[in-house]
Amino acid sequence: MKKISFILLLGLSLTSVKAQQVSDAIKYAQEDLTGTARYRAMSGAFGALGGDLSAINVNPAGSAVFSNNFASISLSNYNQKNKSTYFGNTTNANNSTVDLNQLGTVWVFSNYDKNSKWSKFSLAVNYDKSNNYTNSIYSQGYNPNNSISQYFLSYANGIPENVLTNNSYDYLTYNEQQAYLGYNGYLIDPAAGNQYTSAVNPNGNYYQQNSIESRGYNGKVSFNIATEYDKRFYFGLNLNSHFTDLTLKSSFYEDYLDSPGNNPNSGVQASRFTNELYTYGSGFSFQLGAIAKVTDEFRAGITYESPTWYNLNDELRQVLAVNCPDCNTPKNDFFAGPNTVIVYPTYKLKTASKYTGSLAYVFGKSGLISLDYSLRDYSNTKFRPSHEFPQTNIDLNTLLGVSNEIRIGGEYRIKQWSLRGGYRFEESPYKNNRTIGNLNSFSGGFGYNFGQFKLDMAYTFAKRETNQSFFSQGFTDGANIDNIQNNVVLTLGFEL
Repeated sequence: MKKISFILLLGLSLTSVKAQQVSDAIKYAQEDLTGTARYRAMSGAFGALGGDLSAINVNPAGSAVFSNNFASISLSNYNQKNKSTYFGNTTNANNSTVDLNQLGTVWVFSNYDKNSKWSKFSLAVNYDKSNNYTNSIYSQGYNPNNSISQYFLSYANGIPENVLTNNSYDYLTYNEQQAYLGYNGYLIDPAAGNQYTSAVNPNGNYYQQNSIESRGYNGKVSFNIATEYDKRFYFGLNLNSHFTDLTLKSSFYEDYLDSPGNNPNSGVQASRFTNELYTYGSGFSFQLGAIAKVTDEFRAGITYESPTWYNLNDELRQVLAVNCPDCNTPKNDFFAGPNTVIVYPTYKLKTASKYTGSLAYVFGKSGLISLDYSLRDYSNTKFRPSHEFPQTNIDLNTLLGVSNEIRIGGEYRIKQWSLRGGYRFEESPYKNNRTIGNLNSFSGGFGYNFGQFKLDMAYTFAKRETNQSFFSQGFTDGANIDNIQNNVVLTLGFEL
């Protein structure tokens, strides 16, 4: 029996490449529906309408629909509930945040040359929180077959034992470091031919807990210019600056006390593997859009949204703690000690482009109905440099596919009051429709026009099911998660 330290302090060298996963790309490739209360109440179906600061996120031509200078600010209460089912055991977790999710202004400049058909142009700057990453998920249950040791085993096979015993951890590659974890944590043992075997009780019935806590956001500032031609056509351009800040902490606990045949006096009795990943960076994208008034009532819009080109940085901290009564440790219970934060070299992510077509019908001053259809091929998402992420890019192309999105919204006006409602359906980015399921969302709200300023409120309900593995390889079991989002937005808008 080889001896181990009771707790393993883990770090990564600056020259190592962290293994990115498909799920890492999806976090930044997808955007939630955020923005002003009017925009949210109508489920974002604004591609052929404009006249709202968040509407320029769908179609940049929409800022030229404004008649006067305008500004708005939005506060949002964001609540998430997650019901997790893991081998028949159900647990719940929820959280709630309040934040500033939108702030923007538009300036409208009229052309007083009566001989020109270019009647006006507009400039706008708008901030929207594209994603709120604050979330918590907790899963627990008895796994009849698989242990966390399979994760470390999948990295270790093929690595000579002397690589794990004769080298400083800082000089190992990421794969070798994960193997080093399992080897020195007494979860795997060496075998012939640079192979390894699991060292935990093979009889199954492992009690497992997995908690995931995330916090942070993905924000976007749009610099917009748009123009009106012949009072029937609108054209616009967005230059978007993206920035992200995400902390993701996972803690996986496993014990073998209830495993048949377990010897409580020998070998590892329990382990806890903690990962804390901090990702930050910035990106750029652009949008081109047009709106046409086919008639006074009927309008159509079209938008192209480029890929977002991100430059991202990761900082990772990992700790593996074990409980082992006959190992060379001062005590048998868990112990928390210092750990190392490792900064990785900057890498790049290119998300998929997006196309949106829109139709709207305006019933004079009494109301409107609008429809947006968007298409995005997530398989075009890529990590760069390509030679550092060959397998991940293959997985992105293989596992992801075309996602269709439909947004429907309506508004009915009664004097100064406006009543609104909407529906949104977003197809899964995964071809199997299970890893991340389809999203269904309903929304409603109202607004009151005081003349110089407007006050709007909206409520959004969204539901999506996911079934993602706890780990990317080796140990790929995961829980079924029912995610429910409830969002209340309050927007104050006023003419300048």
